[in-house]
Order: sequence, then C-alpha cells, then structure tokens
Amino acid sequence: MTGPRGSGNVRNVAIRNAQARFREELHHGKDVESALVETMTHAGRSVVVSGSTVAIGLLSMVILPLPFIRSIGIGGMLIPAVSVLASITLLPVLLLKLGHRIDSLRVIPKRIVSADPGEVGFWHGWAGIVVRRPFVVVAAGIAIVVLLLIPASKLNPSEAQAKNLPGKGDAFAGRDALAAAGITAGAMKPFDILVEHGAEPRKLRALVSTLERTPGIAAAAAPTAWRKGDTAIVESFPAAAGAAKSVRKAISHLQHDVLPAQAQAAGGNTTMTLGGVAPEDRDFVHAVYGNFPYVLGFVILLTFVLLMRAFRSIVLPLKAVVLNLVSLACAFGVVVFIFQQGHGSDAIWGLKATDAVISWIPLMIFAFLYGLSMDYEVFIVRRIREAYDETGDTKKAVSYGLARTGKLVTSAALVLVFAFFSLSTGPGPDIKQFGIGLAAGVLIDATLIRALLVPSVMLLLGRANWWMPQWVRRALLVPSREPALESE
Repeated sequence: MTGPRGSGNVRNVAIRNAQARFREELHHGKDVESALVETMTHAGRSVVVSGSTVAIGLLSMVILPLPFIRSIGIGGMLIPAVSVLASITLLPVLLLKLGHRIDSLRVIPKRIVSADPGEVGFWHGWAGIVVRRPFVVVAAGIAIVVLLLIPASKLNPSEAQAKNLPGKGDAFAGRDALAAAGITAGAMKPFDILVEHGAEPRKLRALVSTLERTPGIAAAAAPTAWRKGDTAIVESFPAAAGAAKSVRKAISHLQHDVLPAQAQAAGGNTTMTLGGVAPEDRDFVHAVYGNFPYVLGFVILLTFVLLMRAFRSIVLPLKAVVLNLVSLACAFGVVVFIFQQGHGSDAIWGLKATDAVISWIPLMIFAFLYGLSMDYEVFIVRRIREAYDETGDTKKAVSYGLARTGKLVTSAALVLVFAFFSLSTGPGPDIKQFGIGLAAGVLIDATLIRALLVPSVMLLLGRANWWMPQWVRRALLVPSREPALESE
C-alpha cells in the first residue's frame, strides 16, 4: 500500500519534470524534435539518477536479515526501475507525438502553469530573496531544524506499554480491570520458555524457582498439561508491561545468563529457549537497529558515489547526504512530538501519548523518505549545475535553478503529502504514525530543506560547491573540461 505511493513519486516528478522542460524549450522557439532532444539530454539524466537514489534508499530494506522486510524492499525497488524505463522510452514518444498540442487541453490557467516558470512568479521572487540574504535564510532554516531535532533525540522505537495502548472495547476493559486488581501488565505478554530434552518435573521445578527469584519476573508456572514427552513450556510473567524498559533488561538477562545456566545445570542435551511476544519484539528491534549503522553506511556511500558522478562535485553530494539525514531526523521529530509525546494526537486522532514509536516505523520512514528526498535534490541541483556550466556564476545558477524547479518540486510534494496524510485516517496507530511521518518528511524536505537550506548553503559555499580533484574525475570518468569560475 505504501510502496506504490512512495516509490511512484519518481514517475510523478519525472513526468512533470520532462513535460515542464519540454514546454520551456518550445517556449524558447525550438522545434519539436530539438526541444525533445534538449529535454531528454538534461531531464532524462535527472530521471535516471533520481530513480537510482530512490532504489538505493529501498535497498536498505533488502540488506536487513528479515524476509518480510526484504520482500517489501524488492517490490519497492521495482517501481522506480519501471518508472525510469517508462520515462526514458515511452514518455519521449508521447511528447514527440503531442508536440505543440501538449497544452491544447489545458485545465489549469496558463498564468498558473507557465512554460517558463523562471521568468515571473513566486519562485522567481523567492530565488531573489535567497540570493540577497543567504545568511538570514540559513539561520531561519537551522532554527526550525533545531526545534524539530529536540523531540527526535528522544525517539523510542518500541511497542507501546499496555497502559498506553489506544482503543476501546472488551480487551481494553479487561486491561483496566487487571490494573485495578493489582495484577502485573506483564500477564498480557508473558514469556514462554521452550524446554527441550529435559522436561522432567524436577528440572522444571528448579527452573520455575529460579525464574521467580530473577529480578523483573513476578511469577512463573509449569503446568503439567504443557508437557509432551521430553518437551515442555514454562511460562513466566514480567513484573511490568512487556514493552517497559525494565523488562528489556529482564529479557536480556534471561537470554544470556539465566536460561543458559539452567540448561547447563539440567545436564544432558537440555536446551531452553526464550519466546513470547515481548522477547520477539525485542529480537526484532535488535535485528533491525543492531545492523542499521552498517546498512546506513552502505547506503550513504553508494549514494555519495552516484551523486559525485551526477553533480561533478565532492561538496554537493556531501551536502545532499547531510541535509537528507537532517530531513529524516526532522520527520522523526514530528512523529515523536505528536504520537510519542501526545501533542495533538488525542485531539485529532483520539490517541493518547504512547511514550514510544512503533518499532518498524522509523525503518520504513527512512527507506521511503531517503530516496524521495534525494529525488528532489537531484532535480534541483542538476538544474543548478546546468546553469552553472553555462554561466560560471554560482549566484545566477542558484537563482535560475531554484526559480525553475521550485514549482515542480512543491507541486509533486503536495500530491504526496495529501496521499500520505490520508493514511493517518486508517484505524491502527501504526498506520497513523507511518502516514504522518511520511507526510511530514516530504513537506519538510520540499520546503525547509530544498527551498531554504539547499540554495542558501550553496550560495554561502560559492566556488567550493564545484570542487572535484582531477584524480576523482578520472576515477569516475567525469570530463575535466569545466566552465570558467566566477571571479572572487
């Protein structure tokens, strides 16, 4: 459900970008064939690079050792691949056939959809403001980022505790009745210990006695009916809800200390394995986020190399990666602020603060938003790079690129924002968190990052934007011939 909406944005932006460029070339007096060649020479390259960055973001899901996440990642990667192929094969044919008739059935007035958006309009005026006051724009952007990063630093990827689970009905009435009776919330997510090759009553009694003395465990039991041959299940109840931080320590203590010691004491080939919903949740978190630093490093390195070739610079890819991670962190901050801390979630969605963000949400937000954010970066910076190659002036290039891509990026982003926001109307808190996280991430990236920080930072960097040593150019097969740099 989310894959097509997210990855399909490549098709959305690609088609819009190619159509806008085709209209612009026709507006400048070129014939249909020349306009198409110019469009595919520049917009076509951007489509390939942007589609590749989206696929790289989804690649993070394929690398993780979880089959169902891998399947989502593989399915998601097919979407930008097909979209890119359609944009560089079918779309040029359609544009050639349409020619000057591309606007013959216009729905939106021409004054809104201009063939050359850089000449007049909001984005032309905004580009002028950024060029004149880059320090002010950077300061404003950084201030907003800091405000969003404060809640992001408190992100707690975990299932919500029983007392914070939102909902109504018999199950929740039972939860409240257990709490009123003084029964631990751990009874709703008990630990199930599978004992193999050692289900003798004596060994099971010893295990139950040890569990009851273990910190964080309230009680344990080994019913006779739960034995079959030399196999049995022993159930223990944590002293707190299965998602509580104190229970995490109890799970780790059982897995690494208590159960191995008890299995060894039982002798023979007895094995004791910890199971249950709460331990499974913790194993999921460890499997995903324990390997995530390596996955993140691989994805960043791959993106960096791809963008170095596309932008013909070392500084611009580095800036793109850093700002992309900032954009993602800001999206996490919105999710934490609304759902984990409960600011507005009860009034809008009827959900009280959960003190946690469902464990798979940050991973999915990263996988989808990383590529989508780079998608916008590629279209903007590639247009700026093209203008710089023609003029050799960073200020003119940034103004030109921002004026001509601002409407494209924001309109595509708004389509996605509304699509993702519609997910928040779903019944489950997980879908609400996911939808709001994606909607906030796209909106933040298209406005705060791409409209404020990207152009203003490029203006402050000046000539440093285009720095690329000759040995790197040779390694990446980048042409060494560059336009004259603007004077100091």
